[in-house]
Amino acid sequence: MTIPSRYVPFVAAMALAVVAANILVQFPVQGNVGPLALADILTWGAFTYPFSFLVTDLANRRYGPKIARRVVFVGFMTAVTCSIAVPPLLFHFGLVEYQMAADRLARIAMASGAAFLAAQLLDVTVFNRLRRQSWWRAPIFGTLAGSIVDTAIFFSVAFAAAFAFAGPNDAFALEAAPLMGIFSVETARWISWALGDLAVKLLIAVFALIPYRLLAARWSQPIVAV
Repeated sequence: MTIPSRYVPFVAAMALAVVAANILVQFPVQGNVGPLALADILTWGAFTYPFSFLVTDLANRRYGPKIARRVVFVGFMTAVTCSIAVPPLLFHFGLVEYQMAADRLARIAMASGAAFLAAQLLDVTVFNRLRRQSWWRAPIFGTLAGSIVDTAIFFSVAFAAAFAFAGPNDAFALEAAPLMGIFSVETARWISWALGDLAVKLLIAVFALIPYRLLAARWSQPIVAV
């Protein structure tokens, strides 16, 4: 699949957001807020991946759904490849403390790829259904739908014991911990990570309306791909 050079910034931004998230999801946020242990509810990947929805929505607004889907597919291929190749390089150059096993990287890449395609293509579909309504409805509802699907697929495939056939489990993710770090009910830690991740995605989606609005205002009419 080829893509014109003017779309490359969208693909590059998409790949950067996803690759960063796939690496940073391996690192729980350390520290405490009162009695709450942040490592029980958040990984650093939660803060980078949501921007992929902003990229998709901007590509959709600028070039329409056909090109937005191309950006998703090319970004997907680039991100999955880089998610496997980049972490060993970061370890080699001393930028991360430990080397992730190849089979563990493969499972993360598989989870990310499945979640990415389902969520981003859903975002494109919802966005185009609502793009003729209020300027904020399309990006916010598209991101909402995509975020729920993405979180459900990614964290299940990447961490749930039922998906051990896809690669080795993460023992820390499967440890029982208080739900969201504060409730008396205990669940596998990855479930709290998923809920925390979704909360951050939705929060960032609201703030992402600001750059979306500023850029969309410069594009009074979308460019229709031929």
